[in-house]
Amino acid sequence: MFRALIVLALSCLLSPAFADERAQTQQQLDATRQDIAELKKMLGQLQQEKSGVQKDLRSTETDIGKLEKQVEALQQELKKTQGELERLDHEKKKLQSARVEQQRLIAIQARSAYQNGREEYLKLLLNQQNPEKFARTLTYYDYLSQARLEQLRSFNETLRQLANVEQDINLQQAQLLAQQGNLDAQRQELEKVRAERQQVLAKLNNDVKARDQKLQAREQDQADLSKVLKTIEETLARQAREAEAARQKALLAAQEAEKQRQREALAANNDAPSKPRAIPGPLVSSSGETFGGAFSSARGKLPWPVNGRLLARFGETRGGDSRAKWDGVMISASPGSQVRAVHGGRVVFADWLRGAGLLVILDHGNGYLSLYGHNQSLLKSAGDVVKAGEAISTVGDSGGQDSSGLYFAIRQQGRPSDPAQWCRAQG
Repeated sequence: MFRALIVLALSCLLSPAFADERAQTQQQLDATRQDIAELKKMLGQLQQEKSGVQKDLRSTETDIGKLEKQVEALQQELKKTQGELERLDHEKKKLQSARVEQQRLIAIQARSAYQNGREEYLKLLLNQQNPEKFARTLTYYDYLSQARLEQLRSFNETLRQLANVEQDINLQQAQLLAQQGNLDAQRQELEKVRAERQQVLAKLNNDVKARDQKLQAREQDQADLSKVLKTIEETLARQAREAEAARQKALLAAQEAEKQRQREALAANNDAPSKPRAIPGPLVSSSGETFGGAFSSARGKLPWPVNGRLLARFGETRGGDSRAKWDGVMISASPGSQVRAVHGGRVVFADWLRGAGLLVILDHGNGYLSLYGHNQSLLKSAGDVVKAGEAISTVGDSGGQDSSGLYFAIRQQGRPSDPAQWCRAQG
């Protein structure tokens, strides 16, 4: 019977701790679910923005492809035109040679004509005795004159063709250079746009990757929290069943003891009326145990578990998230510094817990608990009884902390209580 009452009392003591942990875990789980929903929404927006950038990049690269095709066609045209320019240049050189030759011939004929003038022609008219010879001579002079005129016309035509060829060459060169410059400018602009969009796309890809990794981490945290919450709920349900069974067993035992006492009293009264009646003593359970005095009377008198500077105070916003508040304090301390119990009690938890790292929980009786988290090592195990000031762990940064420090919290009947109201002002 006495053992059953002890089990019942221990269950009553541990249930607030598990209930408080369940409430905190549920709160963290709700916050994680909200974060996951926000991350998914942000990922959707990033994917939509990424899709738009990809669409723009596709359009730009398609335009660049078309422009490259035009540039290639222009290059082919330039090659053809270059060949035509070379042909025209060759023709120009031939015309220039012909012009030089024609100038030479014309110069010779001009000198001959100038030297002879019309003297030989007049002499021929005055001195010619043979009519046939005279006629042939005239015909010869006519041929010479016509040849000179034809050479002059050919020379003039050569000059005209040479001028046209030079004009065509200059015009084609100017047009091709203008086209090439225009295409080069368009290509440079499109290349610039493509580079900018590729940079935006690369940044979006990095953002999506980072958000996706964060989302996966959050989802893993959610899964872990769900497991912890399920374990706590199962433990609480089991404790409730065990407590009820113990209570029923204790009640039956008390009833049976009372019946037995009445039977013995009745028999004693019948056999020996003068015999004094035995009165049973009060039942005592471990719930009444105290270590170093009542915890409730130590408000404002407790020492701090470590010496250090308060990094976070009770009730302050946690991690920049307005939805999360500190339910304890964070104390900065050197790694390996000893953490001491602020009051005598019994270790009810000494293990790693997600979000708190290596954690020690002390039961001080009457529903009072103290918590010490993010330790480097644990010096006590569950079930150990410790005295006030006894070392129970060492300071560390377990549980994902950026720097070493101690998480310290006090629970009163499962509710967080400000440690600063319980501990003495730090020196």
